[in-house]
Amino acid sequence: MKTIKSRKHIHSPVMGTVLAAVLLPMAAHASEMDNAAMENIAPASTVEVVGKADNGFRAEHASSPKYTEKLVDTAQSVQVIKKELFEQQGALTLTDALRNTPGVGAFFLGENGNTNTGDAIFMRGFDTSGSIFVDGVRDVGSVSRDVFNLEQIDVVKGPAGTDNGRGSPTGSVNLVSKKAHMARAASASLTGGSASQKRATADLNTVLNAERGIALRLNLLAQDSDNPARDVVRNKRWAVAPSLGFGLNGATRMHLDFLHVDQDNIPDGGVSTVGLPGYTSPDPTRPFIANAAPVDPKNFYGSNSDYDKVKADMATVRVEHEFSPTLRLQNVSRYGKTKQDYLLTAWLASAANFKTPVQTDPSTWTVARSTRTVKDQENKILTNQTTLTSQFNTGAVAHTLVTGLEFTNENQVTYGYVPASLGSMPAANLYRPNPLDPVTGFNPTRTGAYNEGEISTQSLYAFDTVKFGERWIFNGGVRLDHYSGDYSVVALTNNVLVPTRFSVGDTLVNGKASLLYKPTTNSSVYAMVASSKLPPGSSFTVSGNLNSAQNPIYDPQKTLTTELGGKLDLLRQKLSLSGALFRTEVKNEVEQDPVDLKYYQTGKKRVQGVELGATGELAPNWLVSAGYLYMDTSVEAGRSITAAGENVLTYTPKSSFTAWTSYDLGNGFKLGGGARFSDKLMRGTDGAIGTPAYADSYWVFDAMASYRVSPNLDLRLNVYNLGDERYVAAINKSGYRYTPGAPRSASLTANFRF
Repeated sequence: MKTIKSRKHIHSPVMGTVLAAVLLPMAAHASEMDNAAMENIAPASTVEVVGKADNGFRAEHASSPKYTEKLVDTAQSVQVIKKELFEQQGALTLTDALRNTPGVGAFFLGENGNTNTGDAIFMRGFDTSGSIFVDGVRDVGSVSRDVFNLEQIDVVKGPAGTDNGRGSPTGSVNLVSKKAHMARAASASLTGGSASQKRATADLNTVLNAERGIALRLNLLAQDSDNPARDVVRNKRWAVAPSLGFGLNGATRMHLDFLHVDQDNIPDGGVSTVGLPGYTSPDPTRPFIANAAPVDPKNFYGSNSDYDKVKADMATVRVEHEFSPTLRLQNVSRYGKTKQDYLLTAWLASAANFKTPVQTDPSTWTVARSTRTVKDQENKILTNQTTLTSQFNTGAVAHTLVTGLEFTNENQVTYGYVPASLGSMPAANLYRPNPLDPVTGFNPTRTGAYNEGEISTQSLYAFDTVKFGERWIFNGGVRLDHYSGDYSVVALTNNVLVPTRFSVGDTLVNGKASLLYKPTTNSSVYAMVASSKLPPGSSFTVSGNLNSAQNPIYDPQKTLTTELGGKLDLLRQKLSLSGALFRTEVKNEVEQDPVDLKYYQTGKKRVQGVELGATGELAPNWLVSAGYLYMDTSVEAGRSITAAGENVLTYTPKSSFTAWTSYDLGNGFKLGGGARFSDKLMRGTDGAIGTPAYADSYWVFDAMASYRVSPNLDLRLNVYNLGDERYVAAINKSGYRYTPGAPRSASLTANFRF
């Protein structure tokens, strides 16, 4: 295990004071502001107390201090998913909760022999898994994030390069943790349901010293559940998340937060796509395979001894100080470590691995479980962020200025294993695979090969929100990221360890600008343009191959997004409507010239479309959250990237829709329901023969009913996939494997309040 080498950017506890002295001159005019102007900055309690009972679905603000205005006055597509919404739905993971935003999901199962673990999220046509943040700090590791400790989830659409630095071309996801607050509260829940689901959570908050503003909050989780869609697959985890707050009723506030997650799962390698729409024989000499019946979607082709063990720890210190009603300093320090130990029995129904001993008897057909895949990986992150928010006037113009510094060190190491030491299994029967088949020769042994990467980043950013009277708001932001990365790749070649070293480094400049007009106090129309950059090696993947965008010789991938939109708060600001037209262009994709066969950064991709949303209260006791997204995607320059040869982006539904609504009937009864639609998905191409080039569209409907037995107890019944729809939730690159959507299932939850 390698420790973090560079500590040149790690500062002492007085860092906040030093940085304040550096940044304070930028806010020299802050004292000129009238106190009333401070309403443009979300008060500290906005983040900490986000679950008000008067409107459980609608939020007024995003959590980031970089977004100083209400959502209706924010010139960008930002969706806030509050805990009241995903708790009603019985959502357990981040992937579950993100079903509330259209077109965002885990559509990609992985490469051949490798299955994605954790939150493999696609957003607007691009992988967003590396752009997941917790309280504004990048999260690391392939962990499936649970929602037990979340207040809300902020989904920012469009380039987030100015907000967060390197990342996905099309957005980011920020998880807002529960924190200690100045109120006594205690709640717990017990859930049981289909597939032996067993889950318990607790949320306890107590005031230790009211005069000094000291409070303690503790969130707990324990779960042991099978998967209603699959045999053998298991999700077992426990977690603890204490939060200790100091000075919460004063000008200087501190939170000490810790999160520990321990997962011991049986991973899902997917189901054979044999018999699905679009499937043909992978072997031209055996055309009869094309007529094979689909397999049972519950089939498990691995071993019941497969495992996915994750341990994650995250320690955070957050300090906020209000110098005056118009000047606030926030400092966040975080150390995080995630370790994953993973073994999956992989299989591939290619022509060579797909045996049909008796053509007329499919019960004799088998697929080879030829690859035992392992991941032994550890991620670390150490970061410090300082943000200064100030308000001042220049003449008749009002400013809200956010400036900040960020220092981050990230490290990842992955170890290689001797393939033969991982054991072997006999071929699996295609229609009746046996996970109890013996594994022989299992003695996992490291080869000495490993990949290790370390990235250090120093960032400076500034955002100015300028108000011209009551109608016009201009926002401009710029971020500079200086990063350097060192990578060591030690490969085992002919029983000899061969080291290769890569270095990357550059200074990235990203910016965004918007102009917003307010026809009324509760409405806005706007135009926004923003950029983002993703340099080679930023995801701890480097390559010396000329056909790889992760080769350090190449320039960063560049993204430009433009957006025109409008927002409207109705019904006494209880219902929020939004609509946006957007276009995202991604340049510097690596392509091979067909003439000289050399590689150049001439590729270009485009995503454009319209997104509509509605969140809040339609009428007294009637809540709704809904969204629709239409995307037109294309490869503007370069080769087609879909297996079907269509000029669209992979794993990107053209149309998607999501809705959830609930109504309080009175007398303790509440009913709710939802619908989700995902259009056809086009998979990527890797030369596979016979496999489906797409996954069909689908509709799924869910329902909820709850009853308040007493002030201290309510019961909630959730029923999922009412129509028992069979659908492909995710498909892998070759198309040999897919993840089935969950069939009809149910859970019953008892919620206690003390």
